[in-house]
Amino acid sequence: MTALVMSAKAGFAVSTRYLRHLGPVKLVIFAALAAFAAVGPETRAILAALLSDAYLQVSVFVAATLGVIYGVEHVTKTDVSAFLDRHRRWQVPLAALLGALPGCGGAVAVVTQYVRGHITFGALVAVLTATMGDAAFLLLAAEPMTGVAVYAVGAVVGMISGTVINATHSPDFMRVVRPDAAYPPSQEHTERHHPLRRVWLVLFVPGLILGTLDLMTVDTDALFGALGAYGPTQVLGVTGALLAFAMWTFDPDLRFDPGVAPCGGPVTRMIDTTNFVTVWVIVGFMAYELGVHLTGIDLAGLFTTWGPLVPLLAVVVGFLPGCGPQIVVTTLYISGAMPLSGQLGNALSNDGDALFPALAIAPRAAVVATLYSAVPALIVAYGYFALFE
Repeated sequence: MTALVMSAKAGFAVSTRYLRHLGPVKLVIFAALAAFAAVGPETRAILAALLSDAYLQVSVFVAATLGVIYGVEHVTKTDVSAFLDRHRRWQVPLAALLGALPGCGGAVAVVTQYVRGHITFGALVAVLTATMGDAAFLLLAAEPMTGVAVYAVGAVVGMISGTVINATHSPDFMRVVRPDAAYPPSQEHTERHHPLRRVWLVLFVPGLILGTLDLMTVDTDALFGALGAYGPTQVLGVTGALLAFAMWTFDPDLRFDPGVAPCGGPVTRMIDTTNFVTVWVIVGFMAYELGVHLTGIDLAGLFTTWGPLVPLLAVVVGFLPGCGPQIVVTTLYISGAMPLSGQLGNALSNDGDALFPALAIAPRAAVVATLYSAVPALIVAYGYFALFE
């Protein structure tokens, strides 16, 4: 009887600990997800689709990129933060090159360095200008040469924009101070072993494969034979997204911005940062999909307008966080419904999913950086429109 009482007390203590660390922001996000699911069958279907897309179109690629970056840093015993502090002249070009990589992983890595206070605001503008997000994969698959050209333009324009920003503003402009000392030093360079991390890694491998095949427009469900009728791709995507959501939301050892400080080994940092990004991608997807569902806005239909307004509309759509709207724009370009000037403007103005962690951690800096990225986007888009279209 005594043992039973002690077990009950221990369980209550653990539950209280988790609830205490849930925090108002995490609680609101959790409640929003539950409410979205409770509205009805139609919204539940939308929720399942967006959870799957968040994991298979974003999370697995962010994790892969971060895994490479953190892994190289760990193997070579290189402190990227210290390197960036010592070599400030390299911050903008490195940020632009990482942002130009297809997907959002490189941009997310740069955003975390900015939040830690190790890079300038110009480097943040450079990476957000250069990144095209997951729409880059679609463009590369459909028109490889155009994709490479757009990447090159993004990298060059990002470098120029970041350099101009750093020359215009002081080094401490929009500085966000989040000292690494807030993290327990005992966790430095050690992996935090937890059974759910092993499950996470088990899901990650097939998730990355399915996500890659999906970008290549392969019918992934057909690969499962008779099981394809049950939608195994979406099942894995939803499971991965919910696992990432639960690990970040209910882990009492994670702050609001896990993975920002060098807490744990490369695998731990990769998982924690990816989970954090996944949560905010889900939030962004919910806001976007719910908005489209309730208002009936046809994003593609907006571009059936007077030609000179198309580049402007493409730049404005680029302000929307996440890769969903940007994939719509790229699809319109590939189908011939939008000129290249619109694609260039959108590629430079959109920040992909890297904007979600930036908005969550440093919203003021994220908004200002996004507005700054619109200036070169408009110049390049209308410059190309005037010269070639």
